[in-house]
Amino acid sequence: MIRHIVFFSVRRKEDVEAVRSGLQELGKIPHSKHFEVTLNTKVDLFSNAIDVVVYAEFEDEGALAAYRAHPIYAETTGRVKPLRELRYSADVVAAA
Repeated sequence: MIRHIVFFSVRRKEDVEAVRSGLQELGKIPHSKHFEVTLNTKVDLFSNAIDVVVYAEFEDEGALAAYRAHPIYAETTGRVKPLRELRYSADVVAAA
């Protein structure tokens, strides 16, 4: 299983909800086993730069690739990208 975790910060704080709701559209893509978009609670002692977190689980690399190739992914990216400042992504293989 692949865990896909993406962290976003927005350029303007008034755009946080637009980014969050825009990213929720990715949940309509059928290739994930689990998908969620949450707001950062901002309780980190060192940095609270991250505003929105996407967490998804995929059966394998093929399912993740199909997710990224889906038309909703490109459409959502085009809508959210102008509103974000930072984007950090990690894909990790879950321990058995």
